[in-house]
Amino acid sequence: MPLKLHRCPATWAKMSGHPCWRVQKALDDMGVEYEVVKEAWPRRSRRTAVIEGTGQTALPAIELEDGTWYREQSGEMEKAIRAGRFGSGNAA
Repeated sequence: MPLKLHRCPATWAKMSGHPCWRVQKALDDMGVEYEVVKEAWPRRSRRTAVIEGTGQTALPAIELEDGTWYREQSGEMEKAIRAGRFGSGNAA
């Protein structure tokens, strides 16, 4: 099973400043296999999986194959992805 990118449902928003797109594009650019999970918007309280996994309601978040989660500011997440932290079976 590939990792899961939990993101907002605005998949059409492909602007460099959009946090969810920034992380998704980094995953694409690095060739990381992932599944998109569209989370509730605007009702953050309905993001139950994200809340349980990260203790936060903020997006984006990455759920790894082993069930652990990774969540930081999108710029930091992008840097980690581009550094190869999530390629070829690497864990966070």
